Amino acid sequence: MGASLPPKEANLFKLIVKSYETKQYKKGLKAADAILKKFPDHGETLSMKGLTLNCMDRKSEAYELVRQGLKNDLKSHVCWHVYGLLYRSDREYREAIKCYRNALRIDPDNIEILRDLSLLQAQMRDLSGFVETRQQLLTLKPNHRMNWIGFSVAHHLNSNSFKAVEILEAYEGTLDEDHPPENERCEHGEMLLYKISLLEECGFLERALEELHKKESKIVDKLVYKEQEVSLLVKLGHLDEGEALYRALLSMNPDNYRYYEGLQKCVGLYLEDGQYSPDQIDRLDSLYKTLVQQYKWSSAVKRIPLDFLQGGQFREAADSYIRPLLTKGVPSLFSDLSSLYNHPGKVSLVTYISIIESMRFLMIKFSAIIIYYEFMMLDNTDSVFLFSFFFLNFVQADILEQLILELEHSIRMSGHYPGRTDKEPPSTLMWTLFLLAQHYDRRGQYEIALSKIDEAIEHTPTVIDLYSVKSRILKHAGDLVAAAAFADEARCMDLADRYVNSECVKRMLQADQVALAEKTAVLFTKDGDQHNNLHDMQCMWYELASGESYFRQGDLGRALKKFLAVEKHYADITEDQFDFHSYCLRKMTLRTYVEMLKFQDQLHSHAYFHKAAAGAIRCYIKLHDSPPKSTAEEDDNMSKLLPSQKKKMRQKQRKAEARAKKEAEEKNEESSASGVSKSGKRHVKPVDPDPNGEKLLQVEDPLSEATKYLKLLQKNSPDSLETHLLSFELYTRKQKILLALQAVKQLLRLDAEHPDSHRCLIKFFHKVGSMNAPVTDSEKLIWSVLEAERPTISQLHEKSLFEANNSFLEKHKDSLMHRAAFAEILHILDSNRKSEAVKFVEDSTNNIVPRNGALGPIREWNLTDCIAVHKLLETVLADQDAGLRWKVRCAEYFPYSTYFEGCHSSASPNSAFSQLRKNSENESLNHSVDGQNVGSITSNGKLEAFKDLTI
Repeated sequence: MGASLPPKEANLFKLIVKSYETKQYKKGLKAADAILKKFPDHGETLSMKGLTLNCMDRKSEAYELVRQGLKNDLKSHVCWHVYGLLYRSDREYREAIKCYRNALRIDPDNIEILRDLSLLQAQMRDLSGFVETRQQLLTLKPNHRMNWIGFSVAHHLNSNSFKAVEILEAYEGTLDEDHPPENERCEHGEMLLYKISLLEECGFLERALEELHKKESKIVDKLVYKEQEVSLLVKLGHLDEGEALYRALLSMNPDNYRYYEGLQKCVGLYLEDGQYSPDQIDRLDSLYKTLVQQYKWSSAVKRIPLDFLQGGQFREAADSYIRPLLTKGVPSLFSDLSSLYNHPGKVSLVTYISIIESMRFLMIKFSAIIIYYEFMMLDNTDSVFLFSFFFLNFVQADILEQLILELEHSIRMSGHYPGRTDKEPPSTLMWTLFLLAQHYDRRGQYEIALSKIDEAIEHTPTVIDLYSVKSRILKHAGDLVAAAAFADEARCMDLADRYVNSECVKRMLQADQVALAEKTAVLFTKDGDQHNNLHDMQCMWYELASGESYFRQGDLGRALKKFLAVEKHYADITEDQFDFHSYCLRKMTLRTYVEMLKFQDQLHSHAYFHKAAAGAIRCYIKLHDSPPKSTAEEDDNMSKLLPSQKKKMRQKQRKAEARAKKEAEEKNEESSASGVSKSGKRHVKPVDPDPNGEKLLQVEDPLSEATKYLKLLQKNSPDSLETHLLSFELYTRKQKILLALQAVKQLLRLDAEHPDSHRCLIKFFHKVGSMNAPVTDSEKLIWSVLEAERPTISQLHEKSLFEANNSFLEKHKDSLMHRAAFAEILHILDSNRKSEAVKFVEDSTNNIVPRNGALGPIREWNLTDCIAVHKLLETVLADQDAGLRWKVRCAEYFPYSTYFEGCHSSASPNSAFSQLRKNSENESLNHSVDGQNVGSITSNGKLEAFKDLTI
């Protein structure tokens, strides 16, 4: 570098490079200017000056100087290397790789360029090139450990694990007596564990176990050593040794669920589906009873049996598990038990004695015995049948519900648990009610859930979790405004709790109270520009929730801005892996490094990215269907107004502009005041040029923008119905017939009986049937494909579209959403049958689910489906009267729903929301426990804002 310069200038050039590496950019610029004053055309100096300016955010000057330097010295590897670094800083990795390759043609043995190239190849998953570059680095510097490890990892990533093992063994042969330096023992142990994992991956299990035992003294992480050993023992079938080792691991950590699963495998009592035979259940029960005696303080050993036990055994185990947690007051108990609600086997037959015992909470034990004897005395077939019917119906009730209700009744009546004499603390009843409220919320019995949580609040009004759960119940019941209010009440009880604050923000966004949610969220952000802080923290749940809220309100610009912000976070996460390619090889965290790369390869399949991409696609589709009015159109509309209307419109516009200007000024003042650090330096952040997303709406082709995100979903979420539903909607609008057909086939593959799959299938072939006859060769080709594909679809085989629609209904005539899909398709196929389609929807019956809940019925329909049907009646079927009738009907089923204006919703004067508003008018609530004042709970003063938001 700088070889063509005189000694003085050559030293200055070295100073530029050193200043760049130490981030002393002004010093480097000064040295560059000194050289260029004498040699203005020196290419390498021009390039280094450009690279320095790039670090000072002067990109346009940087590119100009680097290109000029390269033009002046095309044969300089420094110029090409700097050009590559410039592209790399802008994440133009493919262009950077080209520059590095050009540099290597000039200087093929340059270590720095080879190392930089290898990092880019790993980032871009150019694995064959990565192997080649790492091999060249190892050849040039074989005494460097990192080159050996990098070469091995490159072969591993390139699906050649055996070669990776050979390279590691060759490296071990270079060490003195196979002993690493004392300060590298941890790194060497990690390398050995990585090598053993490679042997396991290759299938050399015996060799891996032998190597593990041989290198035991050199592996520092003994826990990982034991876990690797037991994994190999189980895979080799050495179950007795594996069992002993798992028991040893459990003695170290008796709350590790993986250890219990491994122990079950060793004793032959593990099934993936969890469908155990009665004999296996008894053996498992015996095993865990033994383990409970060994690990009395472990919660896992008591919780795991609830997953496989049935009937009376399950009831007994659940009883012993729940009681101490209710006594302690564990708020997360329901979350712990929630997975049991997916086990239908938790309902079973038990003996008559245990049935009568479980009736205690209904105060009918004595009556049940009398009924039993009366039926037995009748001695006729009818009486036996009635008796069996009585008991079978009872025992099919949810065991968990019976158990918790029995505990509640006993504590309420006697102050202690059934079968116990020790008095429980007063809080036990409150936590039992708390658990019951969540139980009935899960079952959709919101009225009972609210009565239980209200009783718990009345019992102890100072517990924050009660208000949070009431907020969640109200959200599920459909009263989003009241849910936000109660979440805010919980927040005000502990202003330092970030989780409660976040829950409150989420509820506010669900209620479309975006401005209030934003003010609440920024209470836990840094000083300065709050929007940037939330964005910098990658607070994706907030951006998704606010984006969905803006979309519901029709503000597509802001919605798009939020969704695309989430997409950018994932791009940043992808870029962040770049720094780990060299770090992990240096620190020898090789197993974690490979796992991280595999995770990165599946990054865009994460749920948050799916939601953001789907949200952006929906925005672009809506933007295509209803494009924003141009200025000319607005002027034309303005000219049609009366003079008085024009005056009012202009006044509104002026007021809106003045308000926006004032808000911007206030925001600038706040950021200026808070942007000064303790040292007095001002931190200036770039101002967002498009805070409302208005520029995002000015796209020429919204569907092309949507296609970019759709391709990512198709690649990373191919098993999601939503992916292919969006694909169908998008390609139908773009007139891409074969791609739309592909989307339909994917929907049928995933779930042919889903209402949306049926809709898309019939809509597609109905659209195809209305197309003109093919004229061009391409149209004829498409037509021939459609004719060949239709017979392969079983739903349409030898059937007309009407017959296919009727056949679909016959299979699902009791399902509301399937009936709605049938009615919509009937209307599409024949618009004259609109009244028939409407009547068909209205004739749907909301049956009671055949579950014998102890405190009220559970109906089939849910709130989300009923809202969807109402929108169908009002928009697609365009029958406002039917929509009104449906709304009145659903208001009875969902009395807390603000959408259906139920009698208990926040719009009603007797609602829970109104009661909360009345309570908030009190200045404070003073509570005393054991004669001591525990403080006051003050209102946040914002509940008046909710009053304005109720509709």
